[in-house]
Amino acid sequence: MNTEGKPQGASEVSEAEGRTELERLLADQRFHGTERAKSILNYLAERHFQGCREAVKAYTVALDVLGRGADFDASSDPIVRIEMSRLRSVLNQYYEAFGDASDISIHLPIGRYLAEFSRSNQATGPSIEVADIEVDVIADAGSHEVGLPPARRNRFPLVYVAGAVALVLVGIIFAEALRYGQPPALTARPSVTLAISSPDEANAKEADVTGDYLVTALSRFRTLTISSQKGMSTGSTTQSALRSAGNAYDIDMKYYSDDDLRTVWWQVVGDHGQGVLKSGVDSVEVGGRSEAVVRDELVSLLAKRFASSRGVINILEARAGTAKDVVGNTCVLKAEYELDEGGRNGILGSLPCVERTVSLQPGNADALAVLSRIIVAAEGGDPATTPFDRALTLANRAAALDPTSDRAQVAIMMAQFYAGRTDAAIAAGNQALAFNRDNPDVLSKLAGVLYSSGFRDAAVSLAEEAGKDVDAVPRDARIVLALDAYTRGDYSNASLVSEQINCSDIVVRAIRAASLGEMASPQASSSLEYLKTELPDYQTSLRQKMEWRRYPTPVIASLERGLTKASKIEIRPALAATASN
Repeated sequence: MNTEGKPQGASEVSEAEGRTELERLLADQRFHGTERAKSILNYLAERHFQGCREAVKAYTVALDVLGRGADFDASSDPIVRIEMSRLRSVLNQYYEAFGDASDISIHLPIGRYLAEFSRSNQATGPSIEVADIEVDVIADAGSHEVGLPPARRNRFPLVYVAGAVALVLVGIIFAEALRYGQPPALTARPSVTLAISSPDEANAKEADVTGDYLVTALSRFRTLTISSQKGMSTGSTTQSALRSAGNAYDIDMKYYSDDDLRTVWWQVVGDHGQGVLKSGVDSVEVGGRSEAVVRDELVSLLAKRFASSRGVINILEARAGTAKDVVGNTCVLKAEYELDEGGRNGILGSLPCVERTVSLQPGNADALAVLSRIIVAAEGGDPATTPFDRALTLANRAAALDPTSDRAQVAIMMAQFYAGRTDAAIAAGNQALAFNRDNPDVLSKLAGVLYSSGFRDAAVSLAEEAGKDVDAVPRDARIVLALDAYTRGDYSNASLVSEQINCSDIVVRAIRAASLGEMASPQASSSLEYLKTELPDYQTSLRQKMEWRRYPTPVIASLERGLTKASKIEIRPALAATASN
């Protein structure tokens, strides 16, 4: 979809046609703009309908739409630029996936704050997303009064920009080759082709609609480059150029419907003759609900199954990326796995690969976001040693490169949270949730932040949702549920949940030992010894480390009481006699 402006010679779109398309777009549930983004789009469209063809200033948008005061300064507050970039991104994604729904489309020219309407069949071709980022940032530094030059005049400068970027990347890769002896293998997001059908012709339309919704849901995860059976793509131009560096998969699905059940059979097929790698069946009960609600639940389930960090395809990708000399997507996936495990050694072990990826690919938003999280988690939130400013800079850079990335917002949330800025952290977490409510990692991380901030009920609700319809419940979600059970005095359930967390995190070890201590279990002593292997001076250091992670003081105190009880439990005489024999 061309975002450079209206093609030359395009027939004028009437106001009635434009208003019809705007209303249709805003009513379409597949358009995932935020309320703020929709307000901006409405505002710019109304100016267009009133005959205003000149770009409006960021200052005006801030006052008229975003409610900023008269002292708003666009040079120090990038809110308008960020919101416009997000809006442009979701518009492009929508029209790329569902552009056939209308002959009219809405464009937001790069670097200018105005809306343009054109006929879709007169679009000239895809925009260059690297240029989109650069021009947008440069234009926003000024007054926005001067429009961009015509596309013909822009063509050669854009070629020079793209060439310069390519030369820089070649130089970096050559330097890395000299340093390591050979150039690293570049791994990209895997590309996925979807195909959905129904054996029953009566369900064919619903199967197609489900497939359309699934394309949108998968694209929000930022872990796959998606194309439909018809070749529609939700990936950017840059991502498409990297597809040759990533693996490719086909997801074949069959849709079934009976009176009270909607079912999708699926299989994941690898390229290079790998055959069927995984298959399964997922179902949702209707239960008197509307078809739209049932479809949303089924799509959410399938999206998590295919595209989450521990979904089918990303597990295959992480296992396949065994070579040591690799950079890119494999490093990101393995780092996210270690972050979820919570062990300091594993987190530190993932750092060199991600740092090398950022060095070679400074525009890799995924790697920047994960690197931000690593440098915070590796220090356990210690305020004396954690470079919070660097972490936040990396996370903000990731958000600027990919404005609708839930990964970037999670990174911002964690950097702000450990730095003690709770309100800013929760705001970023809510933004991540708005971008992708289907991502169990987002639900889990926000649940952890909310629990530590005193919002217990909301945290437990999100933690329970994070564990729904997933093969592996994220660590933070289980910790929230275990701590909630423990503080309610349900020590048996706290012990059960904590034992299901397969990681070496000190908080998990403390919950296990304290729960057994409260139950006076003979296993408490051995569980306490397991905590000591990681934290020999737990009597004094556990409180400090949990305070660094912002856990509430009453929660820390209750765990300390349980650990004290565990330390006083002796091995039963019968067990001691058996051991001596």
